[in-house]
Amino acid sequence: MSRKIRMGMVGGGRDAMIGAVHRMAAALDGHIELVCGAFSSDPDKSRASGADLYLPAGRVYGTYREMMEAEAGLPAGERMDFVSIVTPNNVHFPVAKAALEAGFHVMSDKPMTYDLDEALALRELVSATGLQFGLTHNYTGYPMVKEARRLVRDGSIGRVRKVVVEYPQGWLARLEEATGQKQAGWRTDPAQAGISSCIGDIGTHAENLMEYVTGLSITELCADLTTFVAGRRLEDDGNVLVRLQQGATGVLYASQVCAGEENALAIRVYGEQGGLEWHQQEPNTLIVMWADRHREVRRTGVGDLSAAAQGHTRLPPGHPEGFIEAFANLYRNYALTLQARLQGAEPPDGLDFPTVDDGVRGMAFITACVASSASDRKWYPLKEA
Repeated sequence: MSRKIRMGMVGGGRDAMIGAVHRMAAALDGHIELVCGAFSSDPDKSRASGADLYLPAGRVYGTYREMMEAEAGLPAGERMDFVSIVTPNNVHFPVAKAALEAGFHVMSDKPMTYDLDEALALRELVSATGLQFGLTHNYTGYPMVKEARRLVRDGSIGRVRKVVVEYPQGWLARLEEATGQKQAGWRTDPAQAGISSCIGDIGTHAENLMEYVTGLSITELCADLTTFVAGRRLEDDGNVLVRLQQGATGVLYASQVCAGEENALAIRVYGEQGGLEWHQQEPNTLIVMWADRHREVRRTGVGDLSAAAQGHTRLPPGHPEGFIEAFANLYRNYALTLQARLQGAEPPDGLDFPTVDDGVRGMAFITACVASSASDRKWYPLKEA
């Protein structure tokens, strides 16, 4: 394809936390260019944000609806190809719906929607339009996560017995939302975040990583959600026992009140013959454990790694690859897949990225956790409908 994929953005303006990360990740490989945006629900802030990004004033919009209408009216050689949605949760569905109905492909931040009903409706709309939908569970983009997935999928560690995933943070150990902190404000507000805060915000990352690496879906769970900080309206801590396909069991916890922790996402997978351990804060390393021999330390870019790990490695060995690079792998895979579609070709192998189905799984997980925690039942099924 002789041009870059053209991206529009909804949200992510001044004072936003994750919008700039999306833009950096999308731009890293040179396949995507930002051409327009509606960067805030405040039209003045949207225009100011567009000016910060050196966009033409005519391609900076006051609302996302104005953006969809105006972009759809531009010649095919000028309009955006897809929209990146980086807003609070309650806006994800209406923006995605408007984009798909206007004929634009979508990349959305997680969790995919405000509630499960919206997620199911969005999946139907993606199917009906045939347009491409991606979801930024960006931790799946790390090379050593790809390596872990391969070791499970090819049977190297044997049948999976137990999975442990943890995601502790400490940034909400105090009532930050009472100080006017914007990110804390919307994430703990049921009107914007939905029925969950901690599980919705970071627990879905843990759930997605568990299912991505193992290839096993959660079938049942037993959840205990707690709100530790007085005055907070949604939970800030969650502990979940899970049952997975093929008889595997698991433990998942997510917390935003672990004082001193940053983003300590980690996964351990134990099979009949071996195990795996990966930590997001030390992402270049995958520990491989064996029942009958010494453990191995595998490193990004070193040795005989899988094609998937090698294909998502960007730097020479010994150079840390981190959050932006993993995030960029998702945007690169999305862009190359979209380029192939626009040319009527089959995309190359190895360009995986989370889809609308992963988004439905995440919303079903949130729904089941909240229902389980409020129920006297020990086990609660994870159902998509």
